[in-house]
Amino acid sequence: MARKILMIEDDLTLSESFTKTMKDAGYDMHVANDGETGFRQAEELRPDLILLDLVLPKKHGFKVMEDLKNNPELRSIPVVVLTNLETPHDIERASTLGAKAYLVKANYSLSEIRRKVEEILANQ
Repeated sequence: MARKILMIEDDLTLSESFTKTMKDAGYDMHVANDGETGFRQAEELRPDLILLDLVLPKKHGFKVMEDLKNNPELRSIPVVVLTNLETPHDIERASTLGAKAYLVKANYSLSEIRRKVEEILANQ
């Protein structure tokens, strides 16, 4: 059975491109375009990994991470932050909330993001 990945991302171009990349690699991809929907989908889908933007409509990515961490049934899902925020404070906060990786969008290609996701899934 294909591994399930939930991408919570409001940039439709990025989410569509990454979804195609991951589906082509055999993954079961799901996308939410805002934080509230993303958290609900995490509850329903129980994905193997969440790829999470931080600046999102309706619920900020840090709030999504806090809600995941506070839910005993969801806290073990690995979260990869994929964002344009790159201050040391944001990176430290994501790490404190349990992010497995912190990727700045401008610094990674889709294939590099895919490799990072695959590496994390392989180590679960």
